[in-house]
Amino acid sequence: MRMYDLINKKKKGEALTKEEIEFMITGYTNGEIPDYQMSAMMMAICFQGMNDEETLNLTLAMRDSGDVLDLSEIEGIKVDKHSTGGVGDKTSLVLAPMVAALGIPVAKMSGRGLGHTGGTIDKLECFPGFSTSLTEEQFYQNVNQVKMAIMGQTANLAPADKKLYALRDVTATVDQLSLIASSIMSKKLAAGADAIVLDVKTGNGAFMKTEEDAVALAKEMVKIGKNAGKKMAAVVTDMDQPLGNAVGNVLEVKEAILALNGLGPKDFMEVVYALGTQMVLFAEKAKTEEEARAMLEETIKNKTALDKFAEFVEAQGGEKRFVYQPEILPRAGIVMEVINTEEGYVSKIKAEEIGLASLVLGGGRATKESKIDLTVGVLLNKKRGDKVKMGDVLATIFANDMEKAKEAYAKIVCAYEVQQEEPNPVPMIKGILK
Repeated sequence: MRMYDLINKKKKGEALTKEEIEFMITGYTNGEIPDYQMSAMMMAICFQGMNDEETLNLTLAMRDSGDVLDLSEIEGIKVDKHSTGGVGDKTSLVLAPMVAALGIPVAKMSGRGLGHTGGTIDKLECFPGFSTSLTEEQFYQNVNQVKMAIMGQTANLAPADKKLYALRDVTATVDQLSLIASSIMSKKLAAGADAIVLDVKTGNGAFMKTEEDAVALAKEMVKIGKNAGKKMAAVVTDMDQPLGNAVGNVLEVKEAILALNGLGPKDFMEVVYALGTQMVLFAEKAKTEEEARAMLEETIKNKTALDKFAEFVEAQGGEKRFVYQPEILPRAGIVMEVINTEEGYVSKIKAEEIGLASLVLGGGRATKESKIDLTVGVLLNKKRGDKVKMGDVLATIFANDMEKAKEAYAKIVCAYEVQQEEPNPVPMIKGILK
C-alpha cells in the first residue's frame, strides 16, 4: 500500500477502505508518512468529502492510535459531556456535581483553555492544591467513591488527532465536517464513557458561527458515536453572547458556586438543565425529561450538588472550604467599570470580543505555553434584552495591569450593541439531536 495511491484515489472522489485509513493514520502517527503527503490528503478530503463509513473508520483509527480507557471497573452507566467551546462556559463545574449527586458516575477528561475559550482544568486550579494529574487507578477509584472525577487528557490519548490537528491548522484544512467531527469524537471515544452528551455551540463566540453548521456537526458526531456503540445526544446551544455573567477563571468558579447555591444566571442554568436531563435519561435514572429535570433541580434545592462539588474538590487535593467561602478566593487588584453611553436595550454582546478582552487581561492563552492569570476577567452587568440608561454599568473589568485593562475596555465597548426597541428573546436551546 502506498500513500501516493491513496491521495490519488481520494482526489478522484473515491472512498477509502478501513484498511487504507488505518494504514494512513498509523503511518502518519509513527512518522512513516511525511507531512506533505498527509497535507495533500487533507486537502483532497476537504474538496471531495468522506462518507459515513470513512468518517467512522477515521475516528476509530485516531481513537486507537493511543490509549483507550477501559472504564469497566466503574460501576453503573458512565456518562460524559463535551462542549465545542465558548465564552463563559463553566457548565461542567455545575453539571457534573448535579449528575453525580444523583448517583450517576461522571468520568470526565478535560483540557485547558486556548485562545478566547476557557478550559475546565484552569478553572478548577483556582482551588489551592487541586490536581487533575490522576493515575488511571485514582481516576476509577474517585468515580466509584465520589461519583465524579475530572482528569487531564493523557499525552497518549488519540495522538494521531493531536498531530493531524496541528497540520490541519497550518494548511487551511480545519473546516471540513468529517475532519472536525472525527477529531472531537476520537478523543471522546478514547475516554471510554458509555453515554456522551455534546454541547454544540453556535453563534459569534462559537467555532460554528451559524446554526445550520452547528446542527450539521451535531448530526455528524451523534452518528459517529452511535455507530461506535455509544448512547449519544447533542444539544445545540446559543453562543451569540457569553454564557452566564462571568468570563475568567476565578470569576467563573464563583458563578458556578452561586449556581450550586440556587443563584445561577437563567441562561446558564437553562443549558445546564438541558444537558443534565439527557445525562440522567441515559443513566436510566428517570423515564421522562420532566422527571429527569425535577431530579436535577432537587440537587440544587437540597444542596447535595454543592456538597458533591466540595467532596470532589477535596478528593482531588483541593481545599473544600473555598467552595463554601468563595469570597476568600484570590481576586484581581484593579476593578474598572465599563459605562454605557446610550439609552435603549442591549441587542447584542459579541461573545468573541468579550473572550478576547479576557485574553488581553491575561485570562487565556495565546499559545499553549502562555501562563494565565486566574484572577482576571470580565463580569457582565447587563445582558441581551436588558434596558439600559446613560451611565449604567455594562460590565466590570478585573485586571492586574492598567494598560491591559484599558485595552480590554475598548474591546468590551465594541462588543455591546444598544438599540431603541426591545429585541426579541433568543432561545438558548436551538435543538436536541439523538
